[in-house]
Parts: sequence; structure tokens; C-alpha cells
Amino acid sequence: MRAKMAKAEQHSKQLLQTAPQYPKEWNYGNAIFFGNFVLGRISAKRGNLKEAGQYLLAAGGTPGSPQLDSFGANMTLAKELLERGESQIVLQYLGLCRKFWEDGQQELDEWSTEIRGGKTPDFGANLKY
Repeated sequence: MRAKMAKAEQHSKQLLQTAPQYPKEWNYGNAIFFGNFVLGRISAKRGNLKEAGQYLLAAGGTPGSPQLDSFGANMTLAKELLERGESQIVLQYLGLCRKFWEDGQQELDEWSTEIRGGKTPDFGANLKY
């Protein structure tokens, strides 16, 4: 497992280093999102929640992409952080997702309300893509 995490970490860092060379490419926003998302999940697995939260916010800072704009962001890292008591950082992340996921405003509102009420939302399909 460590070897797979190390390889994923290496690839994600390389993706984030390369992405700025292609800001006009349709996949640029996906590179920013998923590079940070993977690094955040690795940080969470290592128990570094502060770093995981920073990566979550960096992922949410993506300019979006055709996929993210349509289906929204993956919420797996957000769920993991919520389960560890990091609700404020997740609420900030959901706020960032509003900028690119216009069709998901209702879901983001519902999830934010649930989180403020101390619950972990059912993120549904957003845990899969």
C-alpha cells in the first residue's frame, strides 16, 4: 500500500507541476482538482488533517472543467474530513465548489445545512466521480 501511495503522490505532484503549462486545455481544471484531491487523501491517511484540508481547498479552487461543471466535485475527501470533525474546512470547500458547479447549487445548499446541523450528508454519486 505504501508503494501505491508513494506512486500516487509522485504522479499528483507531477500533474500539478505540469498543469500550469496548459491553462487553456479543457482538462486543466481536472488536473488542478484531482492532483490536489489525491494529495489531500494521502495526507488524511497519514493523519495530517491540516494539510489534507489545505489540499481540499486547493482542489476546490479549480477553475472547473466540463466534467466538474456538470457533475460537481468528488466529495470523498470532504466526507473523510467531516468524519474527523473538520466541518469548517468542508464548508469552505463547498463554497468554492459553487463557483464552477452552477447546476449543483441546491445540493451544495442542502449539504451545507446538514453540516451546520452536525450531520454528514449523503453525498451520493459525488463519492464516485
